[in-house]
Amino acid sequence: MIGSPAPLQQSCLARHESCTLPPVNADTFATPTEPAADDAPQRIVKVRRDYNSWVGSETLEDYALRFTPQRFRKWSEWRVANTAFGAASFLILEAVGATLLVQFGFANAFWAIVATGLIIFLAGLPISAYAARYGVDMDLLTRGAGFGYIGSTITSLIYASFTFIFFALEAAVMAYALELALGIPPAWGYLVCALVVIPLVTHGVSAISRLQMWTQAIWLLMLVVPFAFVLARDPGAFAGITHYGGDRGGASGFGLHGFGAALTVGIALITQMGEQADYLRFMPARTAANRGRWWAAVVAGGPGWVLLGVAKMLGGALLAYLAITHMVPTERAVDPNQMYLAAYEYVFPQYGWAVAATALFVVISQLKINVTNAYAGSLAWSNFFSRVTHSHPGRVVWVVFNALIAFMLMEMNVFEALGDVLGLYANIAIAWMMAVVADLVVNKPLGLSPPGIEFKRAYLWDINPVGVGAMVLASGVSITAHLGVFGPMAQAFSAVIALGTALVASPLIAWATGGRFYLARQPESAPAVAGQPMFFAPRGQARPEDAGSYQRLAPRRCVICEREYEGPDMAHCPAYQGDICSLCCTLDARCGDLCKPHAGLSAQWSAVLRWLLPRRVWPYLDTGLGHFLMLMLIVVPLLAAVFGVLYQQELRGIGDWIDSGGAPSVAAGRAAGSEAAQALGSGFLKAYMALLLIAGIVAWWLVLAHQSRKVAQEESNRQTRLLMREIELHRQTDRALQASRQAADEARQTAEAANQAKSRYISAISHELRTPLNSILGYAQLMGQDPSVPPHRQQAVAVIKRGGEHLLSLIEGTLDLAHIEAGKLTLQAKPMAFGDMLQSLADMFELQAADKGLRFVFEPAAQLPAVVRADERRVRQILINLLGNAIKFTARGQVTFRAAYAREFATLEVEDTGPGLHEDELARIFEPFARGDSRGSAPGAGLGLTMAKMLTDLMGGEMKVSSTPGQGALFRVRLFLPRVHEAMAGTLGHGASIGSTSLAAGPAAESPVPRRGYEGPRRQLLVIDNEEADRDLLVHLLQPLGFELRTAASGHDGLDLLAAGYRPHAVFVDLAMPGIDGWETIRRARALLGASRGAAHETVFAVVSANAFDKRLENDVGITPEDFFVKPVRHSELLDWIGRRLDLRWTADPAAAAAPAGPAEPAAIVAPGAQRLRALEEAVQLGYLRGIMTKLDDIDAAQPECAAWTAQQRALARQFRFEDMGRALTEALEAS
Repeated sequence: MIGSPAPLQQSCLARHESCTLPPVNADTFATPTEPAADDAPQRIVKVRRDYNSWVGSETLEDYALRFTPQRFRKWSEWRVANTAFGAASFLILEAVGATLLVQFGFANAFWAIVATGLIIFLAGLPISAYAARYGVDMDLLTRGAGFGYIGSTITSLIYASFTFIFFALEAAVMAYALELALGIPPAWGYLVCALVVIPLVTHGVSAISRLQMWTQAIWLLMLVVPFAFVLARDPGAFAGITHYGGDRGGASGFGLHGFGAALTVGIALITQMGEQADYLRFMPARTAANRGRWWAAVVAGGPGWVLLGVAKMLGGALLAYLAITHMVPTERAVDPNQMYLAAYEYVFPQYGWAVAATALFVVISQLKINVTNAYAGSLAWSNFFSRVTHSHPGRVVWVVFNALIAFMLMEMNVFEALGDVLGLYANIAIAWMMAVVADLVVNKPLGLSPPGIEFKRAYLWDINPVGVGAMVLASGVSITAHLGVFGPMAQAFSAVIALGTALVASPLIAWATGGRFYLARQPESAPAVAGQPMFFAPRGQARPEDAGSYQRLAPRRCVICEREYEGPDMAHCPAYQGDICSLCCTLDARCGDLCKPHAGLSAQWSAVLRWLLPRRVWPYLDTGLGHFLMLMLIVVPLLAAVFGVLYQQELRGIGDWIDSGGAPSVAAGRAAGSEAAQALGSGFLKAYMALLLIAGIVAWWLVLAHQSRKVAQEESNRQTRLLMREIELHRQTDRALQASRQAADEARQTAEAANQAKSRYISAISHELRTPLNSILGYAQLMGQDPSVPPHRQQAVAVIKRGGEHLLSLIEGTLDLAHIEAGKLTLQAKPMAFGDMLQSLADMFELQAADKGLRFVFEPAAQLPAVVRADERRVRQILINLLGNAIKFTARGQVTFRAAYAREFATLEVEDTGPGLHEDELARIFEPFARGDSRGSAPGAGLGLTMAKMLTDLMGGEMKVSSTPGQGALFRVRLFLPRVHEAMAGTLGHGASIGSTSLAAGPAAESPVPRRGYEGPRRQLLVIDNEEADRDLLVHLLQPLGFELRTAASGHDGLDLLAAGYRPHAVFVDLAMPGIDGWETIRRARALLGASRGAAHETVFAVVSANAFDKRLENDVGITPEDFFVKPVRHSELLDWIGRRLDLRWTADPAAAAAPAGPAEPAAIVAPGAQRLRALEEAVQLGYLRGIMTKLDDIDAAQPECAAWTAQQRALARQFRFEDMGRALTEALEAS
């Protein structure tokens, strides 16, 4: 059939001729299994791995389909022998002996039984020895003894049929016992007998061994007792048996024909050796220490059963004769129940007790043998179906299957046809067993087959013509003889013909083929390892059992089921690139037999057909014709055998009807029988031909289906290879991406580390630059306010101050860049008068453009919102940088400032007619300190556009630039500036629209005149700074104003002063000091001052530090940003803070603290208009001296009455007192 392994392995035939068998050496037994390589042709899926692991659970499987490992063979030799010997309990032995006596007479039966015992013993000895030595069951032994991997599938079917036939016969005997004792109908008794065995066999040989041990003694006792009582009470009970000629009244003497026919029936029991081998595979390994016990146990548990079996068959003949003498009909006398009942009537005079004893003995005997039949059948069916279907649902399934088949046979009442069934069956069974024996005792010693037993699929040809050919030849000849073709005598000795033919044919075929069909992969020579069973060994090499020691086989892991098995059960699989156990190898249907492509059934069958058929037919064989012919060669004889059996059964029924007198006369009966036989034969022939036609159609359909599956499998394999290649490419891509990502992460970490290093560097350099700048700008401010400095020196002081202010602006810009890059710059969004802000910027830069002779054009859209939400300081900073650059780099032409607003976005454009930018300049225009070559030598640090771009990005906007060299540049900024509702806009005051950055004036900020003193008692100040120059600067600034100052060079010195009782009104603390820093100093100082409850005033603290970054950090000492002064300190800001926190009123005259000071009466000063004031304020906030002077000149020209006010502001501007100017402008705007 197409489901057989032949077509399934057709794809195995084209690859991997170079596969070699791993040698059986130390590596075989000690090297752990390597995982399957990534380039293996086949992949292991989880479902398949789980399935193979499940069916490989040895608790239930008992190592079905595989070699029995040494670690499992822990029982003693005698326990294994006792378990195997328990199989001799089957009562069919007595039934066979009785049948032979009844059919052939005592003399023929006696010598046939003796000959049967001798033949089975001699044939069983090598089978038992090899099974025990190599730990293999009958199927695995058959594979390695000349049949091949698929060839032994045929014998597995034969063996399985033997087990269920004898299961049915034994269970039928037991069912009759239940009927005899309990009155249970046979139909129900059959069911009980079939079902009761299943739970006993489920857990394998362990449970069976316990059953045999528990029942062995009582069984032997009940076996011997009835014979003893019969001989004791009636010594002459068996006296006439030697003259008994059978129920047909033949001669009582020996007859060659009768002897041969009896021998044919008896010798069929040879297949019982298979069941013995199934137990002997658990025999412990043979060593020098247990050599004697081992051999004795092997003989007892193997062929030894036949010694007791011969006695039982003879005993069955005696008991049958006893029953016949007790007037039991001959057809019932062959029933073991009737035999032993007749004997037990001598033991128990009461009939009921005799029946009970007989039933108990029969039940025990049949349970002991039927657990063996069911167990052996489960192994045989497992081996058969695993190779046919490449699946194995588990041995327990086949236990149930075997029991169900036996139950159906019992219902068919096969017990009545026992003699005929065994007579026909014996021919095939003997041919199989003797072919195995011939290989073991003839071929291997002669070197015609390799020594040892190899059973794994990976190393065997599918069909070995030695064993298969010998079995087929012997079976064919013997069955032909059994059918009477060669005459009556040959018919009687058909079993002997099968035996002799197999013994002769096997060595002849092995010699003719040179033994090349045993191993598909030649093993390498391996050194003998002490104590290890050698599955292969070069001829002439020492056997391991002769080494006198024993070494355990190390386990190796299967790549599929991931279980560990010993080396002899493992093989290297090229399909999975790893070691694979024999079970997983058997179940695999996808590997394509890559390990032996030339040794598959399809390849062998194709070679046979090419040898038999002419060359012109060969192309058709590849289209499926070869498979079809093979299937039909199986189907035709199989159907013929089935119909032949049925035909013979019907003919027997007709003969029985005639013999029973169903016809009016003998002549009429014969005529009717002849007509019925002809009609029956014609009907059977027609049915046979019809079924043959249907079978041919089905076979061809299966062939076509197989071809389709083959094509689909090849396409699936191709697609799988492509998919695996794609997966591998994806893996490579993923690895490359991972490597790139890792490189990117490393680069990012490096960049972050560099950025942090840059920030630390900027912070450190800022601190180092601010410290000297504090002295430079501080003393420049003092000198600029000192009237004793000559006027021509005042100009030099102003230059120093302007240079310091420029350097400070660079530091501030750099710090802003660092803050943005570090993500520490936060936006202060609040309502902003958008239109007014744009107009004020336009007014301011219009004047600057006019100073350069440029035209300034402001083009606002018609629907600009009055108020938007934004950080006005940062928006102004962006626009001032863009407008300032446009005016600075434009020599002639105009600067255009456009503003538009739509959908909450403001679009601001600054276009100039300057020199423009080249493409390479555009690419780096926003880089820090980058300056375009076409822009000439205009002043600037190159941070303005960088700051503008970064602020735009921070606000979620975008900045773009386009330029044509020689025609100018256009900068476009888009910012998200959400509109503020009118209700909120109406609450804004006039001064809030421009977002003034000047500090709110305190009580002391009443006039812009210089502060030279203050009213009231003298205030005490403490300066804590490790820099002497910074301490002295504050002393020079504050002491002339009337403050009492104390200084400390460290935090500890300052704390010592406070601890001594000094209570200043204000404390100025530097942060970076040796010992404890400024924060800790303030923390401890507050604790000291808080503990002193008697102070008349509260001490306020301020930080004066060059660490600009720390100003924005949160702290736990109550220092707000207004209390933090970054060096260099603006004197005006410091004095403003002191005035606010100490509630001072400043005076211009230190001699008269309360007298107001001022160069002129305030009433005589006239301030300009609001528009001029706003334009001037923009220039003051930028600190743009030239722009301030220009706007003051414009005021003088437009409003001459403001000359006094502008003169005062010019004086402040020349001294760079922009803060004072800002306060004066605020007061003037409020007054207007």
